[in-house]
Amino acid sequence: MNKIRERNSGFEAQKGRGRPKGAVNRTTSEFRDTVKALLEDNRENVAKWLSEVANGDETKDRKPDPYRALDMLAKLAEYAAPKLSRTEVTGDSDKPIELKVTWAK
Repeated sequence: MNKIRERNSGFEAQKGRGRPKGAVNRTTSEFRDTVKALLEDNRENVAKWLSEVANGDETKDRKPDPYRALDMLAKLAEYAAPKLSRTEVTGDSDKPIELKVTWAK
C-alpha cells in the first residue's frame, strides 16, 4: 500500500493544473476562429446567397423561401457567436428575492 502511495505522491503537486472550468479547448477555439474568418471574408457572398434563397431566383427556377433563408442565417450564427445558457431565478413566492454579493479578496 505504501509503495502505491509513494508512486502517486508526485501527482499531488499536479492537482488543479488543468484547463480552468468553462475554458474552451484550443481545437474548438481555432475552429470557431476559422469559421468566423470564413464568414467575414465571404460576407458579401453570404448576403447574396441568403437574398437569393429568400427572394428566389427566376433564372435558376427557384421559388422564394424566406423561412429557409432565416433558418440558414440562424445556423450560421451558431458558429459566429457562442450560445448563451438559460438562467432561471427561483425563490420563495411569499418573499422577495434576496441577492447576496461576496467580494473575492
